[in-house]
Amino acid sequence: MFSTDTYKRRREVLQQNIQAKGILLFLGNIENPINFADNASHFRQDSTFLYYFGIQQPHLAAIIDLDENKTIVFGDEMSMDAIVWMGRQETLKEKCEKAGVVETRAYADLAIYLATAMSVKRNIHYLPPYQSFNKILLSELLHISIVDFKPSVPMIQAIVAQREIKEAQEILQIEEALKVSNQMHLLAMRMAKPGVKEYEIVSAIQNVAGSHNCELAYNSIVTINGGILHNHYKMNTLQSGKLLLNDSGCETPMGYASDLTRTYPVDKTFTPEQRDLYNVVLNSFEGAKAELKAGVKYKNVHLKACEILAEGLIDLGFMKGNAQDAVANHAHTMFFQCGLGHMMGLDVHDMEDLGEQYVGYTAEDPKNTKQFGIKSLRLGKELKAGHVLTVEPGIYFIPELIEMWEAEKKYAEFINYDKVKQFAHFGGIRIEDNFLIKEDGYQYLGPELIRTVAEIEDYKANN
Repeated sequence: MFSTDTYKRRREVLQQNIQAKGILLFLGNIENPINFADNASHFRQDSTFLYYFGIQQPHLAAIIDLDENKTIVFGDEMSMDAIVWMGRQETLKEKCEKAGVVETRAYADLAIYLATAMSVKRNIHYLPPYQSFNKILLSELLHISIVDFKPSVPMIQAIVAQREIKEAQEILQIEEALKVSNQMHLLAMRMAKPGVKEYEIVSAIQNVAGSHNCELAYNSIVTINGGILHNHYKMNTLQSGKLLLNDSGCETPMGYASDLTRTYPVDKTFTPEQRDLYNVVLNSFEGAKAELKAGVKYKNVHLKACEILAEGLIDLGFMKGNAQDAVANHAHTMFFQCGLGHMMGLDVHDMEDLGEQYVGYTAEDPKNTKQFGIKSLRLGKELKAGHVLTVEPGIYFIPELIEMWEAEKKYAEFINYDKVKQFAHFGGIRIEDNFLIKEDGYQYLGPELIRTVAEIEDYKANN
């Protein structure tokens, strides 16, 4: 946990900033059973609960009573049966004292407290639940159907405004995760040789994370079929002439994430075709990075990266015409179907559970599009000093998309289908790093991981 003052200050700021009255309800997570009740998945506390209370324990809830200016954590101390099976641990009371909370009550008392408040028409503010248990619990507590949930917009907006500006101690946590992730990626580069299984690399990098008391921040994407954006299939054997895409990051014990991607040859060197396309992505990455600073809309950074991709693809004969026109007409989405990046912090996709419309956009400047490609841009709003985000351009060849669009003659004025079809099974290339936005630019977070063709080939040749 951070200091006691950290959690007290965070809750005080939230109370000062929220434009609402009533009760703020925070539901912690439970241990989710894998296949029976006592065989649970790794416990991960809700990130907003962690941010304001810091307690890593299942089956907790908390309230901030805005009208009565009180904070209460609801949970149960260990029973004798629990002590017999799990051993005596730090008490909930002791954990709450570290979070600056002096009042604790039994978990069952939460329903009584909320029922009393609702009986006098007090507002109960809550966040969008994502665990099934909490959806059912919230329905029972508030006596409303799950389909009728109306999460509190003022609560969401106040939390996003606070959590999106990272504290110095949070940046240190993110950089700790990046130090470990850097080791994970270098190990994967060393292991990437013909005959190795994808799952062997996944297992090895997971071991690196575990050896530093970290968990993986998300299911690693380690694949020779990088044209599949979130490919979690890990049974392929690495083959000479193929590229390996490794998108993996870890999470510190306090919950802060890293998110890195590198793409490199299974062999010691890139083929000429691989090198050319890799450098197109690298140029897009460098161009996007140069745009980062407070006051810039991330949507514009995304579009700049797309134009650089299109220019490179025109130079190589995959596209034709003018790059700006191609991007304006969305023709580049044949190759780049997703967004350039997303917020990162306590969640690898920071605060995604609170709603993209609040985290990545604003009411004044909503996403408001279903256009292929741009609809997948999670972050479009104006950047502020203190934002932490990813930059991850890519080029992806998807055989089914190529076949469908060619049959429709879609974007035929911009796409050279004869050339593209020759690369239908090429796979994909993604390069991703993490940045802190500053008033006049950016700070590259973590130890810098090698990314140029020369650096990667030199590393593989000597390892």
